[in-house]
Amino acid sequence: MKIMAFDTTAKTAAVALTENEKLIALTITDSPNTHSVTLLPIADTLLKSTGLRPEDVDMYVCVNGPGSFTGVRICAATVKGLAYTDNKPCVGVSSLHSLAMNVFVGEGIICPVMDARRGQLYNAIFEADGYGKLIRRTPDRVISADELYDELKNRTDKIFLTGDGCGIAKRALSSLDCPEIPDYLRRHNAFNAAVLGYRKYWSATEKERQEFTPEALSPVYLRASQAERDRLEREQR
Repeated sequence: MKIMAFDTTAKTAAVALTENEKLIALTITDSPNTHSVTLLPIADTLLKSTGLRPEDVDMYVCVNGPGSFTGVRICAATVKGLAYTDNKPCVGVSSLHSLAMNVFVGEGIICPVMDARRGQLYNAIFEADGYGKLIRRTPDRVISADELYDELKNRTDKIFLTGDGCGIAKRALSSLDCPEIPDYLRRHNAFNAAVLGYRKYWSATEKERQEFTPEALSPVYLRASQAERDRLEREQR
């Protein structure tokens, strides 16, 4: 199964092509242009560089949140459009789960953190058990750095931070064992998303697979946008 996966939930735009869980091609860029400008040209270049055509793609994967409201919308709209054109299945996966796979090694707590603004982080907690298994301990959520510290302060495991909220989280967790990891392991990687989407699709029942459609794919925001919050504040005055 050939899979094309997209992630624009943060500043990074990432697109990957895989054959099942085997990487064919990957582009990760922090272009100054908006994701709406760069995403389709990146996808087109990846296809041409590998000798593939859009109709050769068997499934699309979208990192559908949480993250930047605009980025999440762009990714979902792009994947829905591509999948609809050729009537292909599309699967949504978590940005935080994808980030956690960047540092899925050995044992310890894997703590993806994305800057949610307003002093908050998008976060989920995972554990690597040392036997090749990544275990989710919390749902995706919005949390403050201080709340994250209170949750982890009694843990003696190493805590691996990844994502664009690392600086914020690391200051709050400075008294804990948080090994430094390379910058490239903090960035979004669409290859991880492709692997997650592939596993999600094939672990589903036949009936559930019928529901991986463009119409069913939707963004995951976790909270209201700034514009929506401003509107609610005006209405409550």
